[in-house]
Amino acid sequence: GASKIQNAQPFTVRADGLGELAIGHNGNCINAREIRDALADEGVHFVTSSDTEVIAQAIAHAPGTSWDERITHALPTLVGAWSLVLLTPTALYAIRDPLGVRPLSLGRKGSSWLVASETSAFDTIGATFVRDVAPGEVLRIDDRGPVTIADLASHERRGLCIFEHVYLASASSRLGGVSVYATRERMGEILADEHPAEADAVIPVPDSAIPAAVGYARRSGIPFHEGLIKNRYIGRTFIQPSDELRRHNVALKYNALSDVLEGKRIVVVDDSIVRGNTSGPIVELLRRNGAKEVHLRICSPPIQHQCFFGVDMARRSELIGARLDVEGIRRHIGADTLGYLSLEGMVSATGGTRAEHCTACFTGDYLVPVQLELEKGVLEKEPA
Repeated sequence: GASKIQNAQPFTVRADGLGELAIGHNGNCINAREIRDALADEGVHFVTSSDTEVIAQAIAHAPGTSWDERITHALPTLVGAWSLVLLTPTALYAIRDPLGVRPLSLGRKGSSWLVASETSAFDTIGATFVRDVAPGEVLRIDDRGPVTIADLASHERRGLCIFEHVYLASASSRLGGVSVYATRERMGEILADEHPAEADAVIPVPDSAIPAAVGYARRSGIPFHEGLIKNRYIGRTFIQPSDELRRHNVALKYNALSDVLEGKRIVVVDDSIVRGNTSGPIVELLRRNGAKEVHLRICSPPIQHQCFFGVDMARRSELIGARLDVEGIRRHIGADTLGYLSLEGMVSATGGTRAEHCTACFTGDYLVPVQLELEKGVLEKEPA
């Protein structure tokens, strides 16, 4: 749904005979419109335009005399990627979609059980990581502890979103037992092999590209420096809801260190280019602060396809990688050279295989059939 207050999570709904259900959701239900229309025909009233409310109402109105029954009856009707946390009067549920696209982990602190999308959340509060919730697993946690009540996983394809490794996850997290920081360092090392540059300094676009820049500098032998300082109060730019807000935030987000840049040939390492609205202003900022040359290196392949599994990237027509080749992108952003990490290099850095990941935003190879013209605002008509 759109970025407005009524779509903010968590949501609560009431189920006849069982009480209230609270829900938090990371992902995207591709067939939310169809489910909502069917529920509306049965008289269910919706107050938001979020697929999270659709999931909650689907569970609340599913057949069954217990939460276990309603949850396990409703979930197989959902298509897409969804890590869910549900709270009922008697239990906490942690649920991961059968595709395993979005991460979800179980932790413990003393006698308390915790669920989080990132393992770094456990570190923050002094909790211990126990294990990942498996794809398709429905985990119920009550006063007796956690127990798996259903396994919805099929023998069809599954894969963790590789963009979690590239950008989304905290560098201090682990995905499938693999350090995100170490993966990004390896991405930088492989990028240095694939796209070397004659330069005087390697700088990252903070924060997500810092490990990759460290890896690039180490492999290339070019000194690592911090040439850009990030304003900590500005959020992620590519997921801002409008182009105007994205451009405004780029102008506020970074300050350049002219003492580091003056007269130098600079390798700038970034995690990805989505719309291309950030890279051009960064290149311009570096030149304005004395950089002699700017060589941009990207730790992922060109993003050419939109995401239907929970990352609010863009329509395909807005993705610069879908409209221009690498040379066209280089000219558009004004860099002296531009190099992207190969798909093979990116996957290799994770220590896994392509079959273990969703790479659809780079390849167009979606784990399940998708409606390519599906829009973020598909539920934005007046709620039923």
